[in-house]
Amino acid sequence: MTDTTAATWLTQEAYDRLTAELADLKGPRREEITQRIAAARDEGDLKENGGYHAAREEQGKNEARIRELEAKLRNVQIGTPPDDGVVEPGMVVTAEVAGDEEVFLLGSREMAGTTGIQVFSPTSPLGAAISGKSVGETTSYVAPNSREIKVKILDAKPFAG
Repeated sequence: MTDTTAATWLTQEAYDRLTAELADLKGPRREEITQRIAAARDEGDLKENGGYHAAREEQGKNEARIRELEAKLRNVQIGTPPDDGVVEPGMVVTAEVAGDEEVFLLGSREMAGTTGIQVFSPTSPLGAAISGKSVGETTSYVAPNSREIKVKILDAKPFAG
């Protein structure tokens, strides 16, 4: 198994969507916010200028999203993991979790917007517990409420989109 835990796994569609969002945030969106700040600054007293403060806050959120996307896209894995029954990012996992059968994708939260399937991050408690496990293996993790949750891997197949 390759070490994919540090990489963000994305489908080509999700990668293209995030790349387009980054280009928009760094280009037209950044320029629009800069123009709104300049126009609000020209209105005078900045202490009482709600438009200026709102634009500055939006600028901060825009720059934070740019940094977040750049970090995700810097270390990205695009494509499909091998169909070897080992749980890793990019796999649709069928598991018995606390007695209930669940089907979910182990991958980046960014994938949640592009699929109808529930997505768990590999760094989440559940994701970390099952990463590297094979079909048939049983493991457990500690939930936020301090309960130990038992998990049995029933199936793991590459995400097909």
